Amino acid sequence: MARIIVAGGGHGGIGAAALLAKSGYDVTVFEKNARADMGYDWTDIFDKKGLFAVGLDLPAKEKYAFKNDMTFVCPSGEHRLRQHTPEDQLEIQMERKDIYDMLISHAEECGVKFAFETPVLGPVMLGNRVAGVRTEKGVEYADLVIDACGADSPVRSGLPAYLGVPGKTGPYEKFYVYRAFYERTADIPEDNFKVLLLHNNVLGISWVAAEEEHTDVLIGRFEPFGMEEVETELASLRKEFPELGEKRVRGGQFVTIPVRQALETMVADGYAAIGDAAFMTVPLIGSGIANSLKAARMLADTVVSDTNGEFSAQTLYPYQRRFFAELGAGLAPIACIKLMLTKVTSREVDYLFASGILNEGDITMGADTTSIFAMTGGMNPVALKIKAAGLVKDKELLKKIGWMAGRIASVVSVCAAMPKVYNKKALAAWAKAYRKCFEI
Repeated sequence: MARIIVAGGGHGGIGAAALLAKSGYDVTVFEKNARADMGYDWTDIFDKKGLFAVGLDLPAKEKYAFKNDMTFVCPSGEHRLRQHTPEDQLEIQMERKDIYDMLISHAEECGVKFAFETPVLGPVMLGNRVAGVRTEKGVEYADLVIDACGADSPVRSGLPAYLGVPGKTGPYEKFYVYRAFYERTADIPEDNFKVLLLHNNVLGISWVAAEEEHTDVLIGRFEPFGMEEVETELASLRKEFPELGEKRVRGGQFVTIPVRQALETMVADGYAAIGDAAFMTVPLIGSGIANSLKAARMLADTVVSDTNGEFSAQTLYPYQRRFFAELGAGLAPIACIKLMLTKVTSREVDYLFASGILNEGDITMGADTTSIFAMTGGMNPVALKIKAAGLVKDKELLKKIGWMAGRIASVVSVCAAMPKVYNKKALAAWAKAYRKCFEI
């Protein structure tokens, strides 16, 4: 049976490894961290259907909770919009390390081998084909390499340009985050999970989420930052939210999160990217666990269908097609919204809240979706008319919204025109048109 290497221990890579090993393939995951170090010291929120996609059930009840609705706060702090997520759409919240323990244990039971503490350095090429990976412990050959090494993957960035797989990221395609848990020093408020937009007129977000054991804080920016800026922001947040104490009880990491549209070319001969390496996160929020796990099922199904074991760009292309059909085409317009939000001012965001252009119904529609179509599908003509009337009163904001609408229309059209069968020249032309939709 063919040998498959999963480069990196991303969620999607491990999920695909389990499905493929269960189907009889010889699968090894090469991961830079020790098993005990897998996962950040924080919780994550994701769609439970991702677990089902890779053959897992919900964990024991003590291992997860349902996510609380978020409350979005405009820059001035004068207006707030609360989600009201339907019960059947609630996402689950788990410790990151518990998610990894569950995925790794399941993969091992399916027959996956893990080489922990073995960093992957780059791809091994034989002619035009990816034939393996270079690790700190030597070269490993395989019939197929699944790249789960993250947004800055040394495998993807090391591929020859002629393969057409993008190696670098551009402006506003990565989000830099500090997250920690502090002592809770006041009662839990009703709106316990607050997301602050452009707080203190800085391009980015902060959140403060009071929970039983601590208060969860996240600070995110589009440019790298350090502890000096963290301490300044924390001091400001403590003045506004008494539940945020001084003592840090856990966490405290700086992490980079991809917030790019899905990779336009994610397969090549002997190669397939998944998870953060293929930019499968929701561009507005950076959530990607569920999408990666759903993609794991798509990739495994495609590999198993390749009964001749070619694992070429042509035979792997149905994986990319399916991902875009089910998820990527819905994520792409959200990337356009993200780019528009990098252009708006604090005053304009305040106006969106105060005028009713943005309301709690809009926030709720976006609570558990990876598609712009689901976010807008619940708007009736009257609601759209109200939004239009509000926008007409602010010419600068209207111009920015118009720019975004044009980009969304373009990317929807481009995604619909994605080549149905693999042709390198046709895919390259399509990828160029797709990238153009996100130029700034």
